[in-house]
Amino acid sequence: MGRLEGKVAFITGAARGQGRSHALRMAQEGADIIAIDIAAQMDSVPYPMATPEDLAETVRQVEALDRRIVATQADVRDFGALQAALDTGVAQLGRLDIVSANAGIFSFGTADELSEDAWKDMLDVNLTGVWHTAKAAIPHLKAGGHGGSIILTSSAAGLMGMANIGHYVAAKHGVVGLMRTLALELAPDMIRVNSVHPTTVNTDMIQNSAAYELFAPDLPPEERTKEVLGPRFATMNALPIQWVEPVDISNAVLWLASDESRYVTGVTLPVDAGVLIK
Repeated sequence: MGRLEGKVAFITGAARGQGRSHALRMAQEGADIIAIDIAAQMDSVPYPMATPEDLAETVRQVEALDRRIVATQADVRDFGALQAALDTGVAQLGRLDIVSANAGIFSFGTADELSEDAWKDMLDVNLTGVWHTAKAAIPHLKAGGHGGSIILTSSAAGLMGMANIGHYVAAKHGVVGLMRTLALELAPDMIRVNSVHPTTVNTDMIQNSAAYELFAPDLPPEERTKEVLGPRFATMNALPIQWVEPVDISNAVLWLASDESRYVTGVTLPVDAGVLIK
């Protein structure tokens, strides 16, 4: 029997990257999945975002594990759409036990250079979107009467300052404050709330030309390759690695979702290769 047998998990940003990895890892352990993703481009995001085809591929891979999945194209900034997608999923799958508020975006710029749109989009997705996810899920978790686990995806940048991404740092710090408040508010219902804090993860969010330019402005564009940039990413970490893989974050999310962490709440869990101690 899997560690999440008979449970249902709601995952935002599930079309690819960490979100898809979380869906697959939980499905491997017996969970059915409610998945959403914007699956569209935002103007302030400097890399290609997920597509409807990506979300369909998540569905295919979860179903290949013989688990049920209800997937909807929805934007976490739109509470009504998010709530409707979750309500539909719960109606079809019968319950809700786990929430992974994973959806997020990334962009760059010093505080004095950021556009109003870049700042607003970042806070709307990476902080307000997390609140929307929790707000939509809490009534279902309470109605179930069997507790639950909410896992908010923050970042190492949610526990430290980083130059050129002030809007991202601000949003991810905000996630920590929200997590701690929710952990207190929901404890009487045995609903646990924690956050995960990854270092750089090997996904499309960092494997793109805009991120490469940030890390290697001294190199011509044709020389900014994954192979060349890897050692520069590695300088962030205490452990001698370039980045972690999505499944490394998924394993932490899985533990927080499972009964193995049944009395763990209000925790900021780094999966950061030592960034925070360097």
